Amino acid sequence: MQHTADTGTQISVVEKLDGTPVKRALITGASSGLGLEFAELLAAQKVNLVLAARRQEPMEKLADALRRKHGVDIVVEPIDLAAPGAAACLKSSLDERSLQIDILVNNAGYGLHGAFLETPLERTTDMIQLNITALTELSYVFGRDMAARGSGQILLIASLLAFQPVPTFAAYAATKSYVLAFGEALHDELRPQGVVVTSLCPGHTETGFDAAAGAPVSPMLRLLTMKPRPVAESGLRALSQGKASVIAGFMNNVVAFSNRLTPRSMQRATMKRILGP
Repeated sequence: MQHTADTGTQISVVEKLDGTPVKRALITGASSGLGLEFAELLAAQKVNLVLAARRQEPMEKLADALRRKHGVDIVVEPIDLAAPGAAACLKSSLDERSLQIDILVNNAGYGLHGAFLETPLERTTDMIQLNITALTELSYVFGRDMAARGSGQILLIASLLAFQPVPTFAAYAATKSYVLAFGEALHDELRPQGVVVTSLCPGHTETGFDAAAGAPVSPMLRLLTMKPRPVAESGLRALSQGKASVIAGFMNNVVAFSNRLTPRSMQRATMKRILGP
């Protein structure tokens, strides 16, 4: 079973990587949702940041606030990571300024709710490009540098939906299944090279995900909803502890564990009840 997240307010991100002080973290999807929480938590520990997302204005506002509050250096990189080749462009931009990334928080991604055949194909492929391809490319280009240095940390954001097929979230859940399997495999591959890879699996979280995905929120789903801060804390804590993966929240762990005891047909029916029509 994946590790259950401790939702205490104190968090200890690794302060040193093989004796080298942590200097800078790259957070993708940093303009909203969990990205804001990761930025606040890391800045509070005096980790310098690179914020990357499509919308520049909210990132600049966040950067100004964190600079004043924590005195850290923050670089804002407006970029559409769903565009082909975006990961390489971002890496090149940071290399030109000699900005070394010690922590990669692969947070950018979004979901689509609805019947697969009634969703425009270009929207689905755009989501796959961001949730899978961009995440993979970012892990590659920054992971290579980390492995060469013998130190680094990569946090991938999967989902509780990664553990079963989910009607009306068919493609989204499938992308998160990829992220979880990919991250756990990389955890073992890169550990001998001094690089920690951790996959965070949030359940339903108050991040604006539902509005962006066009998804209803059922009464049952509201009962399982978590605030974003403890979710982000659980991910960074698991990363600092060198864990392969973590599910945020006790009830979400129960849901994931129950999949081991039920047939997949029942899993699909359960998710339809929880997520609504």
